[in-house]
Amino acid sequence: MDFTLITYKKLLKSLKKADYSFQTISQYLTAPISKPVVLRHDTDKLPLNSLQFGKIESELGISGTYYFRIGPESFDEKIIKEIFSMGHEIGYHYEDLSFAWTKLKAQGSGLRAQGEELENLIVEIGKESFNENLAKLRKIVPVNTICMHGSPMSRWDSRLLWKYYDYHDFGIVGEPYFDINFNEVLYLTDTGRRWDGGLVSVRDKAQSSGLSAQGIDPFKGWKVKPKGIISHTSSAANGNPYDLQPVPSTQHPAPFPKFHSSFDIIKATVANRLPDNVMMTFHPQRWSDRSVPWIKEFVWQNVKNVGKYFLIRLSG
Repeated sequence: MDFTLITYKKLLKSLKKADYSFQTISQYLTAPISKPVVLRHDTDKLPLNSLQFGKIESELGISGTYYFRIGPESFDEKIIKEIFSMGHEIGYHYEDLSFAWTKLKAQGSGLRAQGEELENLIVEIGKESFNENLAKLRKIVPVNTICMHGSPMSRWDSRLLWKYYDYHDFGIVGEPYFDINFNEVLYLTDTGRRWDGGLVSVRDKAQSSGLSAQGIDPFKGWKVKPKGIISHTSSAANGNPYDLQPVPSTQHPAPFPKFHSSFDIIKATVANRLPDNVMMTFHPQRWSDRSVPWIKEFVWQNVKNVGKYFLIRLSG
């Protein structure tokens, strides 16, 4: 059965047997090795599940990166410290423009701003939020990388911060969406509780150089630019002209293979059909060996997938 810890362990073992080596995000960005698998874990909720993942990897001599949100559904100081003590990297899963928008709506006055004025206001509040939350996490463990939390129902994509600011100035080595070139790295993500969830993924998608080939630079003037290109498009569904979307809209830019299940990935690994450079994103709350949580997540994710599918269609 897929999306169990048993299956996750089989997946890791198949990659090890195929002579892949594992790196954290920070390690890959600063000292990449040959034939790497970069492990990213987004702790959106249920941090105990991330702890289970960390223990499995530690037993296999593997290290990965764990991104924690700042809210109570994710942030657990004891678990963060324990995962870090196993040799894993901890990063900040930021969503500070969503926080800024919520704050402005509560105040009411900020809603009168429009266009560039509103963008500047949101970014300034978001920058202060980012700085405070990063410092909060750094009081517990070192933090060298960050990664945007998708917040699919939010009007604002928090990556817009880097139009005006450079995260390197905050002591950050990198951000996967900006610093990993997905034309060269196969990106696999379990978004949508499947490995081919591009149609139900609002923001967690790989980037390609489609616009770059056409001589278009949607990030002209930004403080930080992605190594792969994301388009800068308007979203009719939520009125957000600042949403960042990949081009083309796929998790696997050609000529990389596509997979539906974890078992498809295992089979491809055994058959030596994976490229040499792979990044995998896991959401540990989706993985469980216990029947009730597994069924609950299965049903709820399918409901969310339908909603996100129509949200993406409306925003197109």
